[in-house]
Amino acid sequence: MAIRQKTEMTIKLSGRGTSHARSEIDVDGLTTVIDEPVVRGGTGEGPSPTATAYSALIGCTNVIGTKCAEKLGVDIGALTFDMEVDFDRRGVLLMEEVHVPFTAIRLTVTAHGSASQAGIDQVAVETEKFCPIAKLYEQAGTDLTVTWRKAD
Repeated sequence: MAIRQKTEMTIKLSGRGTSHARSEIDVDGLTTVIDEPVVRGGTGEGPSPTATAYSALIGCTNVIGTKCAEKLGVDIGALTFDMEVDFDRRGVLLMEEVHVPFTAIRLTVTAHGSASQAGIDQVAVETEKFCPIAKLYEQAGTDLTVTWRKAD
């Protein structure tokens, strides 16, 4: 008997600030540390809040891309990622309000499987349709460019 997946759900998290810079977040039975680097008064025990936000794009692209490849029967193999983020820090520096703090993100996804570039392009199109983190950035006004390529 197959389990019917819920199409909508409410996700619950809890957290606590253990200092002015360090937070512990409980989600999915795990505790994650989000912290500032030592140079900004943190302990460096985890990525910063902003790094956590844009790192999520890599994780989501990996998960959704792999699912799309499986559904399409395309062998993308392991994926590797290179990303650049243009970050307008005036907001976090309390200089002025910034409506689009991550002005541009350029993500290159390299597929190490046997798929042709045409197959990889097909996976890229499908992933763009379904990756919630990519949609979040696009809706926020970030200039998001995701490039998929076959490994050399």
